Amino acid sequence: MTDIGFMLTSGACGFFIASIVWFFIYTRAQQKISHLEQEISALQMAQELEAKHFGEKLALLQKTEEGFKDQIKALSADILKNNSEQFLNLAAQSFKTLQQGAVGEFEKKHQALTDVLKPVQESLLKMGEHLTEVEKTRVGAYEGLKQHVLSMLETQKELRQETGQLVKALRTPTARGRWGEIQLRRVVEMAGMLSHCDFTEQVSGQHEEGRLRPDVIIHLPAGKTIVVDAKTPLIAYLESLEVHTEKERKEALDRHAKHIRDHMRSLGSKAYWGQFEESPEFVVMFLPGENFFSAALEVDPELIEIGMQNGVILSTPTTLIALLRAVSYGWRQESLAENARQISDVGQELHKRLSDMKGHLDQLGLQLSRSVESYNKTIGTFETRVLVSARKFEDLKVISAENKLDRPEEIEKQPRKLVGS
Repeated sequence: MTDIGFMLTSGACGFFIASIVWFFIYTRAQQKISHLEQEISALQMAQELEAKHFGEKLALLQKTEEGFKDQIKALSADILKNNSEQFLNLAAQSFKTLQQGAVGEFEKKHQALTDVLKPVQESLLKMGEHLTEVEKTRVGAYEGLKQHVLSMLETQKELRQETGQLVKALRTPTARGRWGEIQLRRVVEMAGMLSHCDFTEQVSGQHEEGRLRPDVIIHLPAGKTIVVDAKTPLIAYLESLEVHTEKERKEALDRHAKHIRDHMRSLGSKAYWGQFEESPEFVVMFLPGENFFSAALEVDPELIEIGMQNGVILSTPTTLIALLRAVSYGWRQESLAENARQISDVGQELHKRLSDMKGHLDQLGLQLSRSVESYNKTIGTFETRVLVSARKFEDLKVISAENKLDRPEEIEKQPRKLVGS
């Protein structure tokens, strides 16, 4: 439930941050639009002022023309008759030139104003399109966040139902005990220590209060053992998950811490280490979840110290895996040491056999030397006593030259001694 609350809080924070970002973008856009509108308004006022000035100049020119006409009428008839056409033509030409210059200047300023306003108009169009896209994005993000929150609420509902079913199932002592044993076996499997652990159906002991049956016996190198008990009472913690007020929850967690404290004292009084040979003077009390341990420790921070006083070490899946890993490392070192001992024994036996074989080879070499010596003595006797008489037959031509007896060769080589002998 804490994870679900955290997810809801994260979702709300994300929505809040997205709203702030959208508001910031929208505010900046509105400021830019307002600034551009002010520039357009200023340019329009300048255009109107220029048009007003042009109208005033035109009116002044018209008024000047009328004044010229009145002055012309006031001249004498003779002067008017002689010069009126020339003067009027000149005045008309001057007025036309002035009018053309004013119109040209007005068109230039109008074109310049149009050129200035065109980028502003394009920027306004782009800003409007951008605001439309931002609004679409905001609506999409809000819709996605809404769906995510609805999904989280649905998941929370399903999780609450499953938690309720699990709590109901774990209310029975048999189910709680079986679940704790399954968790304990999984921890042993993850640590790779199944071959060095015995479970409840394999081992037991006797105590003055009755038969002792630990849940797991961890075998250490050199015949040592560690006893693990997983019969921790969890009913009070399960009750804390179903209450509706903080007061009821605190009372349930207080009972949970008390149950663990009482169970530690009970385990300490059983003195498992006295019933199993080569066991250190403590027993491991296994809690099948980190939440069970943290909830009890939050209520009673002295639980660890109380456990040590009673010869009980509190353990969760994480700490038990660490303990089993350390034991597994010890077994690996023991295996390496055993292999080294076997290699040493084999080496000693091989050395002994090689030593025996060397003795036999030395004896054989000695006998070969004696045989060579006897052989050479026999050849000497054969040459001095037998061949001398046999060669007399050759001198008497009794036998042919092909059957001539040659002297046997002596053996001059001796058996080589072994290096280091």
